[in-house]
Amino acid sequence: MSAGVASAARPAGRAFSPRIERASLWLLGFGGGFAFIEPSPYEYAFVLCLFVLVVGGLKLHRSTLPMIVLGAIFNVGGLFSLAPFLHDADAVRFIAVSIYLLVTSVFFAAMILDRGAERFRALRAGLTLGASIAALAGIMGYFDVAGTGAIFTLNDRASGTFKDPNVLGTFVIFPIVLIAQDILHRRGRFLVNVALLALLMGGAVFLSFSRGAWGHAVGSVVMMTGLTFLLAATPRLRLRILGFVALAPLVAIAALGAALSVEEVRSMFEMRASLNQSYDVGPTGRFGSQVRSIPYLFEHPNGYGPRQFRYHWPEDPHNVYINAFASYGWIGGVSYIALILATIVVGFATVATRFSLQPLAIAVWSVLFVQILQGLTIDTDHWRHFWMLLGLIWGLYAYAKIERRRGGSRAAVPLTGSSRRAS
Repeated sequence: MSAGVASAARPAGRAFSPRIERASLWLLGFGGGFAFIEPSPYEYAFVLCLFVLVVGGLKLHRSTLPMIVLGAIFNVGGLFSLAPFLHDADAVRFIAVSIYLLVTSVFFAAMILDRGAERFRALRAGLTLGASIAALAGIMGYFDVAGTGAIFTLNDRASGTFKDPNVLGTFVIFPIVLIAQDILHRRGRFLVNVALLALLMGGAVFLSFSRGAWGHAVGSVVMMTGLTFLLAATPRLRLRILGFVALAPLVAIAALGAALSVEEVRSMFEMRASLNQSYDVGPTGRFGSQVRSIPYLFEHPNGYGPRQFRYHWPEDPHNVYINAFASYGWIGGVSYIALILATIVVGFATVATRFSLQPLAIAVWSVLFVQILQGLTIDTDHWRHFWMLLGLIWGLYAYAKIERRRGGSRAAVPLTGSSRRAS
């Protein structure tokens, strides 16, 4: 990849057809919904996508260099911490996956620069279908439809096509926010969007019984709605948003009441909704272990080593920032925090910029920012969708700067198959 921006024209004999490019991106999005096997379909689709787009002239912009440099230093720290544990296949695999995920982030940052709306529509179509199947599997598994409970649940919680209910609940949030944004902007078919949002994906988030996913979903939708209202181009859009904001709590209360009318759902909800889980509190609980591990991390530049925290404390840190120091050492921990702080600056700067992909930037940043906060209670450094969102926001940051410098159109472009635009 080279600096600069990819032009719309492709060198003769080098590029694949736009249809093949869109198909590979669709497969990548679709593959993200299946993570119960390793390597997952996402990995195979990514290799295909990378080949197709690189041959077509995939390029980077200098605005994404801070992300790349800080991400690289983060992984260099991981390699230093790995040195004493080269005999540990799990630790080696952990750092290899970290390097791979950074590569995917760089890919998404570059992908969005050329024909960003068209490429994202293809990626989103696959992502939405993959998330819908994952959500449907989770719901079917929870209610043991056709004996699927043993396959699609874990500890009486919906996990769908993921190994962990927490990851299922978090994965479907980006499609939820995109669909909610479509409803606000009156894009696409209203009833289909509502069904996907409320019945499928919203149901999967709820039945995952992940407190983090619940908070993440609500926070992301609220943030997207608030940013859309503040940055709306017309009073008409603001009025429509106010109408939905007034209606949403009533719909949510009705849906929650219907769900809790089922005895097994109500029992699990009462247990999971408690903020005082036994494994969280006390000096030997999750949060107690996090606090007690900090003095050790200050004294050891290489931390515990990749995946070694669990051998010193009862379980993994469940805090991505502590894990950055524990698994990647001081170099990795400091660079990761610097990457997150830089991303926060870039994210808010991007959504505040008027450019053609501003609605997409709002959706991406609303989900990513809340996920950054969620990192305080769970290890997100190996979530594929986290690195996808990270790459997208840095790519959109570069896209906005390029478009404004060139004086291009700043009218919002449709991000679905519909040609209808926001009012």
